[in-house]
Amino acid sequence: MTLTADFSVLETLEFDDDGFLANASDWTEDIAIAVAAVLEIELTEMHWQVINFARAEFEANGEAPTIRRITKAGGVPTKELYSLFPGGAAKTAAKIAGLPKPTGCI
Repeated sequence: MTLTADFSVLETLEFDDDGFLANASDWTEDIAIAVAAVLEIELTEMHWQVINFARAEFEANGEAPTIRRITKAGGVPTKELYSLFPGGAAKTAAKIAGLPKPTGCI
């Protein structure tokens, strides 16, 4: 199932200099779809599993999960995580999930 991105949802939002959503509570699934499209990522069920895990971790801990946390607690093998979210797996996942930059990411 391919969802069409509505880029207009991004126009009224504030992003930091690194492209992370300034306010995680502004996030919606439509925003995730649009951000992923900007990053040239077509979201699959496995992407959503990581995104939902990351958002749940943020709600519970106040921080975006690191790669190690996603692979250990989220159950996604490292190699698969990098193929799902190229260009810095935890960072890219956090951008799409509307979360701040994960601690420890350069």
